[in-house]
Amino acid sequence: MWRDHLTEIIVFSLLFLLVSVMGFVAARWRAPKDMAHLDEWGLGGRSFGGWITWFLVGGDLYTAYTFVAVPALMFGAGAAGFFAVPYTIVIYPLVFLVLVRLWSVSHRHGFVTPADFVRNRFDSPVLALLIAITGIVATMPYIALQLIGIEAVLKTMGVTGDNALARHLPIIIAFAILAAYTYQSGLRAPALIAFVKDSLIYIVILVAVIYLPYKLGGWGDIFAAADAKFDASPNPNDGILLNGNNQLQYVTLALGSALALFLYPHSITGVLASRNRDVIKRNMSALPAYSLLLGLIALLGYMAIAAGVKPLPGAKEGTVDSNTVVPLLFDQQFPDWFAGVAYAAIGIGALVPAAIMSIAAANLFTRNIYKEYLKRDASPAQEATVSKITSLVVKVGAVACIVFLDPQFSIDLQLIGGVIILQTLPAVALGLYTRWFHRTGLIVGWVAGMGLGMWMLYQVASPTRKHFGGSAFPLSEFGFDTTRTIYVGIVAVAVNLAVAALVTLALRAAKVEEGVDGTEPDDYFADEGDPRVTPGTERDADSAREPVA
Repeated sequence: MWRDHLTEIIVFSLLFLLVSVMGFVAARWRAPKDMAHLDEWGLGGRSFGGWITWFLVGGDLYTAYTFVAVPALMFGAGAAGFFAVPYTIVIYPLVFLVLVRLWSVSHRHGFVTPADFVRNRFDSPVLALLIAITGIVATMPYIALQLIGIEAVLKTMGVTGDNALARHLPIIIAFAILAAYTYQSGLRAPALIAFVKDSLIYIVILVAVIYLPYKLGGWGDIFAAADAKFDASPNPNDGILLNGNNQLQYVTLALGSALALFLYPHSITGVLASRNRDVIKRNMSALPAYSLLLGLIALLGYMAIAAGVKPLPGAKEGTVDSNTVVPLLFDQQFPDWFAGVAYAAIGIGALVPAAIMSIAAANLFTRNIYKEYLKRDASPAQEATVSKITSLVVKVGAVACIVFLDPQFSIDLQLIGGVIILQTLPAVALGLYTRWFHRTGLIVGWVAGMGLGMWMLYQVASPTRKHFGGSAFPLSEFGFDTTRTIYVGIVAVAVNLAVAALVTLALRAAKVEEGVDGTEPDDYFADEGDPRVTPGTERDADSAREPVA
């Protein structure tokens, strides 16, 4: 009953109210003269310095879902859940080489989305449309997953009802508040709130990893309890160590997730809001600190095993909600007031990324669908208005996913989202270094990678679903005599690249027109203060300049 958690509810509500007020106040924080422009509303004026960017990007990538799902995976499967730690380490050296170039060319040309860059680089509105749709589709379930984090907290505090509407009403109210201050303040709202969110998470996790091992008998007892549980598991792949069957899946999932992480539109949005190249360089060097925190968060799953945590029942009869593991651990092991702080960290951890994700998806729709196909002469003010409205629609769609769909389906859908967004890698990431690929080759490669990825995902079953039950594809389906699995995204993007290369060679041999590159080599090294390109000048994509390799 909720009355047993009154102190937790009060602390959670007060902190939630605090960040809500901050969200509305953010409209006046570093405010420009005119917010009616996507550069201001959707990118914070491209003016964020090192600290703001560090909290914003970190708050964007390490979400409420991370807080509840990674420990839940450790609780249920063991070592396989640690894949999230190496992939967030592997990615930063890679994106260091890519994101500074993306920031520079976007700064020079005024690009707001990755699809803007692709449109200009490859002179292909069709390819840009595919990139935009891919980004929107991949982002939607990610937003819904933030709601699952809040729902797990509310369920633990007993704030549930007897019917669907009563059960989801607190989430609907929370997202209505989020929608209101995001509409008013744009990217400045999550940027300001991220300071509170990350500070709370650091405090909660550091206290937990010091206090809980002491209370539970030490790390030796914690790992022994986890080992005993997995030894009794009917699944031979569960355990505190990987085995021959799941090592390939672990490696490919970590690598594929790393490659996908900064292809998501919300990740790029946080980067493009930076003031200059040095801010990005410093952040790519400092953000691995979050990976240390993530490793500590993951260990909460083993602590929950040692503490004897039993997950709450799931939405379907006979199932359990593993996302409640961490909230229950804090509820059972800490004083009510500190549990309330931990719940607030998870709840606020949902609001920051959800706001950025909705803004990023809205910017994609506005720049690459609305302006490209519906109103080419849209003014900056009209673009900002459309993006604000679209961000509201995106949030409503995310809430609908939670209200009307099985939450587990949303989780599986997020895994599918990683496979989907990986198909933009050739055009976006590789396109920043080379224009060797033909625009038609990239389109055909996207179709091949997406088609194969969807077919493979359709074949993956889970205990509760015959199709789309995860992203671990059995190699036996390809005719191999093995029980090993591989991450679908890696196979799909490899086929995407191979097909794009082969079609490019064929089109080059046939001397098919490649379009005009709208960028120049020095665009990829532009920094703060460098002059912008004005549409209609000699650097515009419609000029007769020869393509640049």
